[in-house]
Amino acid sequence: MLKRAVQIAFWIIGGILGIVFIPMLTDKLEIGFLANPYISGTVGAIVGAAVFYALTFWAVDHIVGLIKYVEERLVKAPVTDILFGSLGLIFGLIVAYFLSIPMRNFSLEIISTVVPLFITVLCGYLGFQVGFKKRHELASILTVQRSAKKKGAGGETEDVEAAQSSWKILDTSVIIDGRIADICQTGFLEGTIVIPQFVLGELQHIADSSDSLKRTRGRRGLDILNRIQKELPIKVEVYEGDFEDIHEVDSKLVKLAKLTNGVVVTNDFNLNKVCELQRVSVLNINDLANAIKPVVLPGEEMKVLVVKDGKEQKQGVAYLDDGTMIVVEDGREYIGKEIDVLVTSVLQTSAGRMIFAKFKALEKAL
Repeated sequence: MLKRAVQIAFWIIGGILGIVFIPMLTDKLEIGFLANPYISGTVGAIVGAAVFYALTFWAVDHIVGLIKYVEERLVKAPVTDILFGSLGLIFGLIVAYFLSIPMRNFSLEIISTVVPLFITVLCGYLGFQVGFKKRHELASILTVQRSAKKKGAGGETEDVEAAQSSWKILDTSVIIDGRIADICQTGFLEGTIVIPQFVLGELQHIADSSDSLKRTRGRRGLDILNRIQKELPIKVEVYEGDFEDIHEVDSKLVKLAKLTNGVVVTNDFNLNKVCELQRVSVLNINDLANAIKPVVLPGEEMKVLVVKDGKEQKQGVAYLDDGTMIVVEDGREYIGKEIDVLVTSVLQTSAGRMIFAKFKALEKAL
């Protein structure tokens, strides 16, 4: 059907061009039997339609392919992308129209025709690009303004800005980690869980990886998302927008959190630091895990099992039940044994907690 429509369009265009240009050509060549305008117009229409119909045998497949490609891109693109891109294009063309008015009064044909065409193409392109790339900022502004107008008119509507500030935007690492589902189940995390489409894309890419470990981690992440969405009593939304001018997923998360005034939820130490530098609110579940661990103070005694040697000379390493590492000075000789130790210091950061201790008998001897 589409192929036939393209062929018909070629016939019509060829016929119109033939009616316009063939009579001009016959006048130049002074062909007698085509002197009648009606006859020359009819012949021109037939010749033009025939020539363009012949061109369809070569060009129609390429044109149909191009139309289908554009159609697929438009169907897959979010409505906001198309809407704001089109608005930007229209605004650019309006600006180009007013800029081109003075150019049409010039006597030089190159200025009166070529320059307005160039301005139209340039302003249309710039308008589309600005509207498309700034679509998220424009959507946020329009949403907040509409909410403010409704409130000013006396309507009781939800404050959109406050709702967006309660967005908890998950990154890929915290989804794969899995503890976020247990945190949501306890009810300690308020607001709306937001899963950006670009995070889902990265998660699916990991799940489709040829590496078995990555594939397992990706599938675990998808299972966690299904559990959060279907089993837990918390609101979950998928953010369909994307930032095509930004390639890194972490940078996209920071940008989204800035635009929506949301909170990034992660267990990535580096992303945590980037959010702090960009003044973006961030919740690190490792900080939460460290906060709820039993408090260990210098001077406390405990019994630990030394399992391996440490990085420094004569150090031994043990672990608490929650996975906290204990570095035992001069504990290498006690590997595989349970010993009593005395805590000397505790180091706690977003990356985890580490306890330093000494062998109790050694401490007493000193």
